Formats: sequence, structure tokens, C-alpha cells
Amino acid sequence: MLHIKKAELQNHPTPFYAYDLKLLRETLQAAAHAAGKYGYHIHYALKANSNEPILAEMQQIGFGADCVSGNEVKRALETGFAPEKVVFAGVGKSDRELRFALENDIFCFNVESLHELEVLNELAGESGKTARIALRINPNVNAQTHHYITTGLEENKFGINFWELEQVLELLPQFAHLQLIGLHFHIGSQITEMSVFRALCLRVNEIQQWFLNRNIKVEHLNVGGGLGVDYHEPETNAIPDFETYFGIFNEFLQPEPGQQVHFELGRALVAQSGTLISKVLYIKKGIKTNFIILDAGMTELIRPALYQSYHKIENQTSKAPEMRYDVVGPICESSDCFGKAVMLPETNRGDLLAIRTAGAYGEVMSSGYNLRDKAEAIYFEG
Repeated sequence: MLHIKKAELQNHPTPFYAYDLKLLRETLQAAAHAAGKYGYHIHYALKANSNEPILAEMQQIGFGADCVSGNEVKRALETGFAPEKVVFAGVGKSDRELRFALENDIFCFNVESLHELEVLNELAGESGKTARIALRINPNVNAQTHHYITTGLEENKFGINFWELEQVLELLPQFAHLQLIGLHFHIGSQITEMSVFRALCLRVNEIQQWFLNRNIKVEHLNVGGGLGVDYHEPETNAIPDFETYFGIFNEFLQPEPGQQVHFELGRALVAQSGTLISKVLYIKKGIKTNFIILDAGMTELIRPALYQSYHKIENQTSKAPEMRYDVVGPICESSDCFGKAVMLPETNRGDLLAIRTAGAYGEVMSSGYNLRDKAEAIYFEG
């Protein structure tokens, strides 16, 4: 069950997000400790959750920022991340976004296409800047995760394909306002099969050797993120196995002497610390099932509708014998469903339900569809 005082649950209008700062800090400390053994650098992926109290914890632990939009770069800088710790990725950076990042002299642009190289070089020249870049290379490694969050296959829109690299190297000397400092890889999200990261390491080694054979040595290797979390047992496995994760890269990745290794973690750092709290509006009797109709919907947490993803649902109020329910929201879409055939204590109007592991890609993906109000966020010490 959620470790939050009932008074806290009852004093806020629902739906709302509740963030356990104690668990968040413990998770960040575990990640920092495991990465620190090998001198690895962690950049927090703001796309997972960009709330300022969350970002403050990231800064406190010393992580950098991984951004995929100009506004994320702006949020990172405004909340105190040093420009030299800000990385800007994304397959479709606009001219306005690129200019803003150039003006603020961020650490690195992860460039995803030949055309982006041309545009960034032109804009950097206009600004009188030299843009530090890493080539995001598509390694064609299967992340074995949902196809919507797989990013490292040749059919995905992300990154420069291996067969394009010869052309990239031919063009780079023409780009006087670009400085190649790194290689970047990211193959997907919510990866729970650790052998995938071993495969990534081996492929990165091959690609790096391809560059070394052409007398190109970069200062930085960025291997992305993607480490998954346990949506089914948020209590038992509240903190991901960072020791094994970073240990795999230490064992199989072969950086050159003096080369720095960077990671871009998001979900693994914040997912378990966030919970969506919702109130039961109605119980509707059905032919094959009963429905719990909540005041939260896909506008607050779209993952189940978008990815058919699982989130553990708990009744924080009732201790009655269990019954089977479909748990749904109020939005005028049949896809607005948090779970089917969910076993919960007999539930009544006014009960509070907790939808767990919602700290990543929950609040940050919320919308105003149906002119819905934005859910409040509260923070507590678990």
C-alpha cells in the first residue's frame, strides 16, 4: 500500500499526483553509487518528469540533464542545471530551439540526421558559435520492449543509420562550426531483459572500432538509458537493479583510455516515486463485469490507453473481500481504461484508489482533453 498519511490523501481534491521524495532520494543515491564505481556520468531525462521539485533532487545528487525539446533545455537551465551538463537530443529540433541552445552554450547536441548536421552548422555560424556534437547512431539492436518505445532499429525514425556514416565523415570537414566530441546511442525504454544491454555494448564496441579504424577518436560515449522498472511489484522492487545494469556496461563496453561514458536515465529514477490518486465516482453494474468509474482518466495517465501498459491499482479505503472490476475513467473514449478484470476489495463511491508507478510519463504526458483541469502534484516524505 502507498506510504502516505490518510490525512494527506483526504485533504486534496482528486485526482492528484503524490510523489514520495524519500523514495526518490533513495533511488537517486542507489543509481549514483552504482554508476560512481566506474566513473560513469548520469544525465536525467526530463521527458520522464519535469516537475521542479523532482529536478531539484536531480541537481542535488549531481546529475546532468538530457533534454528533447527547447523548452526542456530552458527548464533545465532555469532550474539551475549548468549548461556544461545539458545535452540536447531529439529527431526534430526546430531552428528556434537550436538557436536557444546555441546561445546558452550547452554541452552537446545529439545530432540525428545528415540534414540536421547541415542546419546546425549553418545556425551555429550565424550565431558565431561552435556547436559540440555527438552523432546519434542507430545500432539496429532490438530492445525487446513495446514497439512504440523501441528506438534503435533501422525502421525507427531515430538516429543516423550505420550505412550513412561514410557520407557523414565526408561531410563533417565541411562543417566549420561543428565539433565532433561523441557518439550517442539509445535503443528504447522500459527494457527489463538485461541481455539487451550486453548486445548494445557489443554493437557500440564494433561501431567505435569502425571510427578508430578511420583515426577518429571521440571524448565521449553516450549509451542512452532505457532501464525498466517493475510495474507489477512496486513495493518489492521499488529501486531498480542499478548494480547489475551498470555492471554490464563495465564488463562488456570497451571505452578508450580517458573516454567518458554517459547515461540518460529517466523512468528508472522517478517512476516508482509517483502515484496517481483518484476518487471513485460511481460503481456501474455490467453484464460480464462491474465498472469502477474514477475521476481520473487518460487525460491524467495515458500510458494504459497508449501502450496497453499495466499499472498496479490499490484501494486505499476499503478492506472488504475482493471482487473483479474494470477500472475506467470519465473521458469520452472507450480506451479510457486503467485495467480490466482487476481484483480489488469491494469498492464504493468515495473510495480512494492509488494507481502506482506513475512518476514517469504520467503527469508529464497529461492533457486538457475534454477541457479537463490539470491534476495537482503534492510531495511527501514516505
